[in-house]
Amino acid sequence: MGLIRIILAVVFPPLAVVDKGLGNFLIVFLLWLLGHVPGTIAALIILHNTKNERKQYAVA
Repeated sequence: MGLIRIILAVVFPPLAVVDKGLGNFLIVFLLWLLGHVPGTIAALIILHNTKNERKQYAVA
């Protein structure tokens, strides 16, 4: 997770996950519309999980 992604996830969460797929984007966008905090938390979780998945595939 880069610093710019973290800042984007706090300021405008849907923009931080726009390249992670349409499903992730829609989930974060809808949560963000319901409240800023749920959208931010979802974006940070998606960014963190994507990083872990890449590590897992690189090791195997």
